[in-house]
Amino acid sequence: MKLNYYPETDSLYIDLSSKYSKESVEVSEGIVLDYDENAHIIGIDIDNASHKIDLNEIILNKIPAQLQTISA
Repeated sequence: MKLNYYPETDSLYIDLSSKYSKESVEVSEGIVLDYDENAHIIGIDIDNASHKIDLNEIILNKIPAQLQTISA
C-alpha cells in the first residue's frame, strides 16, 4: 500500500494494489474508488484531502511497515 499526496491538487491517493484500474466510482463528493477487472478495490482517491483528513498525522498500528521519506 502506498499513500501519495499531491499538494498542487490537494489530493491523496491510497494505492492498495499495483493492478490497473478498470472502473472508477465516486462514492461521496470527492471520494473515488478504483476497481480492477475482478471488481476488487485497488485505490482510493481523495480530492481536497487537507479539508477531509489530518495530513499531519499518519498512524500505523500493528502493521509491519517500511518507512520511506522522500524530500523534495
